[in-house]
Amino acid sequence: MKPNEQGFSLIEMLLSVVIISMLTVLSLPLYVSFSNRNDTDVNTENIASMLRRAQVYARGMNYDSAWGVHVQTGSATLFKGTTYASRDTAYDETTTIPGHIAVSGLADVSFSKLVAVPSTTGSVTLTANNNETRTITLNAEGMVSY
Repeated sequence: MKPNEQGFSLIEMLLSVVIISMLTVLSLPLYVSFSNRNDTDVNTENIASMLRRAQVYARGMNYDSAWGVHVQTGSATLFKGTTYASRDTAYDETTTIPGHIAVSGLADVSFSKLVAVPSTTGSVTLTANNNETRTITLNAEGMVSY
């Protein structure tokens, strides 16, 4: 090798690879935690938005019908009708909930047309696999909070 040639030695390259690998391994749990928290927040907002939209549709007598929301692990559905079982499937709006988020609590709620009073009150709880928990509450007047 000529004295004025510059380059990296094998040890310098290996040291760089080891440092980058260690940074990656150390930051992975942070990324997973952030991703779970973000998924939980986004899905909480989506379900709360569906509940509010169902209430607005019912109050506005959209298609002269009651509207509701059905929530289960894996999905949430905005539906037209008084119950999920007797809904008009042509108007369903479904959003997917990731598999690492468990849903518990209130499963079905519908809002009566014109007055938009909820058929039931309670809460929906979303829990990620890292125990991040969000709760959406629906009161007797139809107020949605989370």
